[in-house]
Amino acid sequence: MIKTDPKTSTSTPTPRIGIVGGGMAGSTVALRLAELGINVVLFEAGKTLVNGPPICHLHAGGNLYRDISDEQCITLLRQSIDTLRVYPQTANIRPTVIAIPARDSGSPNDLLPRLKKLQTEYAALITQDPKNNVLGAANDYFKLYDRHTLEALAKKETPKKPLTLDDWMIPVAKNLNLDEFKLPLVLVQEYGLSIFRIASTVSLALDQLKSCTVLTSTNVTHIQYQQKQAKWKIEYQSEGHPNQSVTVDYLINACGYRTGMLDDMLDFKRNRMVEFKAAYIAHWSSCQGEWPEVIFHGERGTPDGMAQLTPYPDGYFQLHGMTNEITLFKEGLVASTEQSAQPMLNSLFNRKLTDKWKHNEIERRTAKAIEHVAQFIPRFKSATVGGNPMFGAQQIPGDDPSLRAADVSFAGRHYARAEIVKASSALTVANAIIDRLKEESFFTSEKLFEPKVLSQQFPVTNALPLEQVTSLAENLAKERDYPPALARAVGSHTLK
Repeated sequence: MIKTDPKTSTSTPTPRIGIVGGGMAGSTVALRLAELGINVVLFEAGKTLVNGPPICHLHAGGNLYRDISDEQCITLLRQSIDTLRVYPQTANIRPTVIAIPARDSGSPNDLLPRLKKLQTEYAALITQDPKNNVLGAANDYFKLYDRHTLEALAKKETPKKPLTLDDWMIPVAKNLNLDEFKLPLVLVQEYGLSIFRIASTVSLALDQLKSCTVLTSTNVTHIQYQQKQAKWKIEYQSEGHPNQSVTVDYLINACGYRTGMLDDMLDFKRNRMVEFKAAYIAHWSSCQGEWPEVIFHGERGTPDGMAQLTPYPDGYFQLHGMTNEITLFKEGLVASTEQSAQPMLNSLFNRKLTDKWKHNEIERRTAKAIEHVAQFIPRFKSATVGGNPMFGAQQIPGDDPSLRAADVSFAGRHYARAEIVKASSALTVANAIIDRLKEESFFTSEKLFEPKVLSQQFPVTNALPLEQVTSLAENLAKERDYPPALARAVGSHTLK
């Protein structure tokens, strides 16, 4: 556990930034500021950083979501490239296959205009900076597989270590009944993210950065803006310690699905939604070879909702099924009211968020998830429960439940909200806050804001060895009662 008394930290410059919430957004903002030498205090109620919703997919183009706008997809592509450059140790470098069942109303041809736009955008980003080439060659951003090609691939031996796009497609070609799908299948370079290696990376980096004080197992009990001093007073209680307080010059609300609670405390109004979701861990002992991620499109909220098969080492898979019996939940999407900026989930979901799931719930919903995937991959029906569900509540600013690209908003004096929906948006939040601090002339030293290329903005973070990150990640997985395999790298282990 990282723990330092902010009042005894004298080696860092003032002013001081307070960040409430140590999830993906709060930890990334803390890293971005601390790497600049800015004094940061990060408060996290949990024992470790980056808990919460089941991060597993980079969304480098948003192709999982055919209902969102092209603009959101391009934003997600750009943000994902930056995320890979900042967190190179966290990527699971394997492609994603998109398959459209014959029963679905969609068509593979509907995906092509967007894919071509994304490919063109990716090529342009590489031209701007060759280091943006983190998703493979632009020409290989996506590839289409017709029936003839798939049937030929199905006759090949499954490689132990895929080296080409075709290699990744072999287990898919061998296991799908092509008569049940609209062809071609699409392979796209959307990679995976490991929530455990993200948590490990931010913990290791922040531990080295003296300008950041991290207070885990700490609840913020009260916040008040002090007009005369133009500062925020934060009162908090850490586990095993009496009540304490600290003053900061700027306050960042990175409370995730609890963001509205801080807004209410400060009497700020905000429209938002919160959605409870869960993914399930299955173990497929007879799995052969390394799999890509596979997405089977479907209508959200119906029994035919999208199925998502996310691979990890040693035959473990993370499963999503966009039905009310699997990933989605009846009454799991709630909205704020005129009386409160915090959407209120009912007691059933609060119990899931704070206590262990009941054994029969895990068995029943994981079995439903396995069944949902096995309708497309019949051999997968032999999979078994592989661990506890990965779950959390996701905030969605505004009133559009399909929103996926969101980042930051500002209110009052010296107050920002990190409002990410996808993990890849966290760096955008950090940069927007730095721009705001510059606009408000918070810092007199221009050296803090000298233009730097992206890789130079995170020297401590980028220098972490993958082996060290993975080792701590495996320990975090065990502490959170998940299989250590979920913390290990998939596909290529380094980004070039």
